[in-house]
Amino acid sequence: MISVETTEFKPFAEPIHAIRFEVFVHEQNVPPELEIDGLDPDCLHALAFDDQKPVATGRLLHDGHIGRVAVLNPYRNQGIGTAIMKSLIAAAQSRSFQTVCLSSQTHAVPFYEQLGFQIEGPTYQEAGIDHVDMTLNLPRHTDSIPQS
Repeated sequence: MISVETTEFKPFAEPIHAIRFEVFVHEQNVPPELEIDGLDPDCLHALAFDDQKPVATGRLLHDGHIGRVAVLNPYRNQGIGTAIMKSLIAAAQSRSFQTVCLSSQTHAVPFYEQLGFQIEGPTYQEAGIDHVDMTLNLPRHTDSIPQS
C-alpha cells in the first residue's frame, strides 16, 4: 500500500537523494552537481512509500516553489506522482501561499496541467533538458466557505 508523508530533509536524506539520483542523474543524465543544490535542508519534503520502501519524492521551498518531483520507474503511472503533488500543494495552502510554481520538463507538462498548473513563459534549457515554468493559483481559505 502506498502512503505519502511530509517531512524535514534530515531524517530521510538518504532515500530522497537515492530516488532523485536514480531518476535525474542515471535516467536523464543530469550532472550530479546540478542535482545537489544545497536547498534540501530548508525545504519541506514529500516522500511516498510502498509499504516501507521509499519510491517517490518532491519538495516545497520556502517561497512556494515545488521541485525535484521524482518517481522510481516501476512505480510510475499509478497516481503516486499525483499524491506527492497533492501533498505539497496542501502544505503550501496550509502555509497560506497564494500560488505555487515549478519548473516542468516539457514532457511532464500534461501531468501538471491535470493538477491545474498553467504554463508561464517560453521553453528554456536546464541541465540540457527543455523546461517551462508553470504556476498554480491556490484558493484562498475563504474561497472554500459557502456563501449564504
